[in-house]
Amino acid sequence: MTSEVRRGEYKVAGGKLLAADVTVEDGTIVALHINGDFFLEPDDALLRLNAALVGLPESTSVTTMTARLDNAVRGAHLVGFSTDAIAVAVRRALGFATGWADHTFEIVHPDPMPPAMHLALDEVLTTDVGAGLRPPTLRIWEWSSRAIIIGSFQSLRNEVDQEQADAEGVTVVRRISGGGAMFVEPGNAVTYSLYVPASLVEGLSFEQSYAFLDDWVLGGLRSVGIDASYKPLNDITSPLGKIGGAAQKRLANGGVLHHVTMSYDMDADKMTRVLRIGREKLSDKGTKSAKKRVDPLRSQTGLPREEIIEALKSHFRERYDTVDGALSEGELARAEQLAAEKFSNPEWTARVP
Repeated sequence: MTSEVRRGEYKVAGGKLLAADVTVEDGTIVALHINGDFFLEPDDALLRLNAALVGLPESTSVTTMTARLDNAVRGAHLVGFSTDAIAVAVRRALGFATGWADHTFEIVHPDPMPPAMHLALDEVLTTDVGAGLRPPTLRIWEWSSRAIIIGSFQSLRNEVDQEQADAEGVTVVRRISGGGAMFVEPGNAVTYSLYVPASLVEGLSFEQSYAFLDDWVLGGLRSVGIDASYKPLNDITSPLGKIGGAAQKRLANGGVLHHVTMSYDMDADKMTRVLRIGREKLSDKGTKSAKKRVDPLRSQTGLPREEIIEALKSHFRERYDTVDGALSEGELARAEQLAAEKFSNPEWTARVP
């Protein structure tokens, strides 16, 4: 009979660090010790948590573990953590989930590209990370032209004033992730994509994974003087206004795409001419004007866009194990083909008319 103790950790976004020391014998959990800087009342609830998963196979899912833990602590008060966070920490201890420290991230920051190429690279690189052909990657985008990028499920005619877009020389493209429309121009936005394996967000809902994957950029923004915070579901904001938004796509092969666009120097008048931003969308935003919804990075920092991007990259390097990298010729060739055949194809752009 083989026995070993394994340790897993999970930092709750906006909460506490939680650790799980798990003892496994012949594929079965035989002991569990939860610890961390969280708060829990009453004290004996910890004993109930520790006992809740004993006897389960080590392959037990986060959903099943969470249900067991919920039942064990009914009536208790958990502050700074949750039962599903415990389950994630246990899964990490058992090797089914990974943390940031388990990966070396490649940072790539290529030259400006057209909108369709950016969206094609998102699909290519997410697929490759899922297939284990590329390490987890942070890619900084540079735009070569104006664009409207609509979400995968948005109506083209309801979101875009095509006549105005044509008059302004704005290319309209559709991405593979959901969420809302974005208007960008070269030099007016800070956009990045994270390509990670599904193991990094193992056990996290879409809502939880947004906060989890956005946490580093909040620290990066604070390093340049912005009091940034995460606002569910997918907004990055500050006391002065919204900074940007995130979108996400999980592929069947285990690749996860998480990308964010933040406004640096928004032309609000042009944005409202080319986008149809209705009253219903603004109804819960506390403002009647789309122009007042966003407060760009330039006005909040006074810094050049390039300096902000370098600060974000430096913060990412400080937090995680990273190497500087580049896109391969093969990746670029596949993306160019996909950009031409899919993301520049009117049938894809208008797949939701």
